[in-house]
Formats: sequence, C-alpha cells, structure tokens
Amino acid sequence: MAKPEKVAAVAEITQQFSSSSAAVITEYRGLSVAKMTQLRTALGAGSTYSVAKNTLVKRAAADAGVLGLDELFVGPTAIAFITGEPVDAAKALKAFAKDNKALVIKGGYMDGRTLTVDEVERIADLDSRDVLLAKLAGAMKGNLSKAAGLFNAPASQVARLVAALQEKKAAQATSPGEDSQDQQGPDTDVATEG
Repeated sequence: MAKPEKVAAVAEITQQFSSSSAAVITEYRGLSVAKMTQLRTALGAGSTYSVAKNTLVKRAAADAGVLGLDELFVGPTAIAFITGEPVDAAKALKAFAKDNKALVIKGGYMDGRTLTVDEVERIADLDSRDVLLAKLAGAMKGNLSKAAGLFNAPASQVARLVAALQEKKAAQATSPGEDSQDQQGPDTDVATEG
C-alpha cells in the first residue's frame, strides 16, 4: 500500500506536468542550496524547479500522459516545470549550466514530444517571444509604409495629370482669338484674291 506522502507527491508532480507548457530534466549533483536558489531565481516566475525521486517522477509522468522520459530519470533528478515562456527558461538553464558545470541538462518535454539536449539548447538560442513580436511589428510597419507609398503613388500621379490637363485647358481657354484668326486667316486671304 502506498504511503499518503508519496501519493500526494505523485499527484503534485502529475499536476505540474499537466499544467506546464514544457519541462526540462536536469541533474543537479554537486549544486549547493545557495546555487539551487540562484537557479530558481534565474528561471523567473514562469517556472518552478523541483527535486524529486525518480520512481515518483516516472509514475507522475505516466499519470500525466508524458511518455518517453524514463531513461532521463536516473541519478539525482530535478525538473524545471515551465508555465511561462519556454525560450526564457531554456536560456536561463543554459546560461546557468555554462557557469555551473554541476548542472547537467538531460533533455525535456514540450508540445507532446520529448526533447534532446541539443533541442533544448536550440530553443535557448531562439529570440524570446517579446523580441520576435517586436521584430514582426517592425517588419510589418516597414511593409505597411511601402504599401502606403505604393497606394499613394497612383493617386498622386492622377492628381498631377488632372492638374496638367486643367492647366492645358486654361491655356487653351485664354487664347481662343489666336486660334480663330489662324483658322480664318487663310480663308480670308483666298477670298480677297478671288
């Protein structure tokens, strides 16, 4: 029969797997309590970093429908459950592991599939959501400015054409006498000769 503490721990880990957008499995052997606290702070509010027994984590992952991680649950295991932006958490883990060789990233889980260490590191190399949105907004603004210029060009060309036609009509309207003398001049000359 399972002890109530273990049942509660499995239920809590199952809930963390279910409510997380991603999870990164690490080995923390050799990290002091101060370093673990520093890592938790670096991960930010959108992530939790939990140390758990491998047997409990395996059972919780199976209960949550997270498959394919069993081979990662060996040795001292800690899991970063990410409810916020996965890129930010992956960046924090990668940077912390670079400075603290005792932290080893073993793999992860995101969008229904397991992640290798390389995939976690590639996620860490991506720009954050805010940076990508800013880049997208800048690109869209540039394209909208180009589009506005293209849409404006035919209208300004039509306006210049209309202005030129009006000037031509105004020039023709101010000199009707000259046109009529030119047309009547040869007729009158012919008539007087005859």
